[in-house]
Amino acid sequence: MQTTLAIDCGGGGIKASVLDGAGTMRAQPLRVPTPYPLPPELFVKTLLDLGTRLPSADRVTVGMPGMIRHGVVVATPHYVTRSGPRSRVDPTLLAEWSGYDARTALAGAFGLPTLVLNDAEVHGAGVVAGTGCELVLTLGTGLGSALFDGGRLAPHLELSHAPVRWGTTYDTYVGEPERRRLGDAFWSRRIRQVVDGLRPVFRWDRLYLGGGNSRLIRPEQLARMGDDVVVVPNSAGIVGGVRAWDLAPV
Repeated sequence: MQTTLAIDCGGGGIKASVLDGAGTMRAQPLRVPTPYPLPPELFVKTLLDLGTRLPSADRVTVGMPGMIRHGVVVATPHYVTRSGPRSRVDPTLLAEWSGYDARTALAGAFGLPTLVLNDAEVHGAGVVAGTGCELVLTLGTGLGSALFDGGRLAPHLELSHAPVRWGTTYDTYVGEPERRRLGDAFWSRRIRQVVDGLRPVFRWDRLYLGGGNSRLIRPEQLARMGDDVVVVPNSAGIVGGVRAWDLAPV
């Protein structure tokens, strides 16, 4: 049975496990803090070191923040900064990451077939039913998004960079710093307002709310979002590493 090393790369931490063909973890997930500053070479080394601490696998799936097209980094928001999310952007890192072929680099480092996608897309692959229009929003350091149509991954849009109000992006509006500032109750209300605002844009059949902060949404606000909105576990960011090979264009 083919096994997959699934790596979920976030702004604050990088998690990994090895999955069997059914998506069942064959090892306890490992997590390391995301190192900063993070040039591409250190990124590859960090993932390779993490992989050596887990059972061997036949292929690798990596989910990372930002705009990723065919395994190439168009833009990544956190890894170009000097000390992590919302710190100052380093021009040298910005240049190094822009156009970086992460898929080729990681495939060469691991010596295995490798798939590199946006982290929300891998997360979505672990939860979508495969019918109709399904939107995935991940709530964590910022906002991640992925859209699936009939189980196939649609071209990625960086919804997090769109302005939501007063020149504020979605990433800032519902990200972790705002949750801490507002508290869970007011932040949950804000999440509901975002969902209400996006509904006429996407007309989804099902909306999945994932990421580490989705579990903090207050039940009363979730109930007001409607039956077509579902909270899914953060572990989908790893579990989706298997299904991503079938749902994403390779």
